[in-house]
Amino acid sequence: MHEEELIKLAQSGDKKALSELVKRHEKTVYNFAFKICRDKERAEHTMQETFLSMVKSISQFEGKSKLSTWLYTVITNHCLMAARTSKKHDWDSLEEEIDTYEEKNISSWNIDPEKVMEDKELKEQLDKAISKLPTDYRIVFLLRDVEGMSTAETGEIANLSVPAVKSRLHRARSFLRQELSKVLQYET
Repeated sequence: MHEEELIKLAQSGDKKALSELVKRHEKTVYNFAFKICRDKERAEHTMQETFLSMVKSISQFEGKSKLSTWLYTVITNHCLMAARTSKKHDWDSLEEEIDTYEEKNISSWNIDPEKVMEDKELKEQLDKAISKLPTDYRIVFLLRDVEGMSTAETGEIANLSVPAVKSRLHRARSFLRQELSKVLQYET
């Protein structure tokens, strides 16, 4: 069944349709919440809050955007509120997310172990740099460069103008470039 049909059924009170919408989006919602919150428990809490908001507000969803865009907006708002109220930022690595949702299957004997280690180290450094970004910048960076959203979609989700998205994205990329160049200079 197409998502538009499920939405209409859910808006009319069909619990099976609502459940199907949750199933279709739960992995995406959790992954994005984890990328922002950097904590498994916070991501799970954000996922629950996001779907609770969806259940409460599905009747108000007008279909002017995709449901996923609307959900990204809800996740972003929940994560921003949590970041503003949280004083402790003990971010976990993206390794937990990858381990949770991807099975690593190395079946080729052509893999260069040294290259694998270099890639892992670079990913760890990038992860550390991303975790240092302020939440507002991290959200824009993740939506644009990781999730592949357009500038307009990112602005809609983060409630920002297109120029503000571009500015934050530029600053986030510049910061990440600086952080990685520090690390790469020490390794050469």
